[in-house]
Parts: sequence; C-alpha cells; structure tokens
Amino acid sequence: MINLLLVDDQSAYRQGLAELLSLEPDLSVVGQAKNGQKAIALTQQQQPDVILMDVRMPICNGVEATRIIHQRYPWIRILVLSTFDEDEYIWQSLQFGALGYLLKSTPATQLADAIRVLSQGCSQLGPTIAPKVFAQINPPSAQQNDETVRLLSDREKEIVKLLAQGRNNQEIAQALHLSQGTVRNHISRILSELGLRDRTQVALWAQKRL
Repeated sequence: MINLLLVDDQSAYRQGLAELLSLEPDLSVVGQAKNGQKAIALTQQQQPDVILMDVRMPICNGVEATRIIHQRYPWIRILVLSTFDEDEYIWQSLQFGALGYLLKSTPATQLADAIRVLSQGCSQLGPTIAPKVFAQINPPSAQQNDETVRLLSDREKEIVKLLAQGRNNQEIAQALHLSQGTVRNHISRILSELGLRDRTQVALWAQKRL
C-alpha cells in the first residue's frame, strides 16, 4: 500500500482528488493539508510514502515545504501537482528535492501510475514539463553524449543510475557497499566531469543519456 499526503489550498480539488485516488486498491490517502506549514506537521505525524504538493499556497508555499520536508525526510517522495508550468516553479521544486512535476490536468489514471513509479524512486515529469527541464541542462560538456558518458568510470555510472532513481547518499552507499564519504567524493567528480550543478541535474542527465 502506498500512503499519500495531499497538499493543496483548494479544499474542493483536494477532496475530489482524495476520492479518486482512494478508488485505487494500492493507494491510501492518510492526510490532507491546506498549506505547506500543515504539510510539514502532517508529514512528521503520518510519514507518508508520497506527497502530492501544490505550489502556490498561503502561509508556506509548496516549494519551501518541499525543501524543508526533503531535508528532514529525504526518503519521502514528493510529486508536485500544480496548475502552473512556469520554469521557476519547476526548477526550484526539483532542486529542493521533488522527484516529479505534473500538471493538475493530468488524468487520474495517469496520475495514479505516476505515483506508483515515483514511489519506486523514479522521477516523473509531465509532457510539457520535461522539455523545460531538459532545456536547463544543456551545458557545452553535456552536448556530446558519447564523450561525456566515456568520462565516467563504471563505478560512477552505477552511482549516476542510482541518483536517477532518487536514491540519497546513504542508500547509494548501502547498495554499492561504499562509505558515504566515498559516495560524496564520486558525486563531486561526476558533477565536475559533466559540468552540472547538482544531483538533480545529474539525475535528469542520466535519464536522457544512460
């Protein structure tokens, strides 16, 4: 069972979404919040598997809530579900730890499938969102796909693939039987070799090229 927390300031939409998702046999809505502040508190109480996070909300918006929740509970998957596909919202949400970004117009069946995939650690980007994200990660060194892939050692390729699955440093270290310090050193070199800024860009790069 995948436990969900729904975060949206529009109560009618939030409740309607809860009813639709509750029809899925493997999805369970364990909490609802009308702003980011309440989302942070409910996350501590309920420890959901996946959070569906709106962006524009009073008191504490979804981007800030995503940042705080991801820092405190990096194993919880966050899927932004928004009306807005503005570049700033998308990029900030992904940088702060969201693993996916979909529009509210996404059909319920597709949303349910996206939640299942996201719960396994794989990112989900809507069809209008993905091009905006990929446009942000096109530094000169990333334009020559074959050459940049060859810059990485086999171990670094393994780490990149795990990053693309949304794994944190501790999970990567356990999977590859390495120390967290070694993982951090590998990631620093990967960022340098690929000319990317952070692990989110590495994950998106990997999904496009590996």
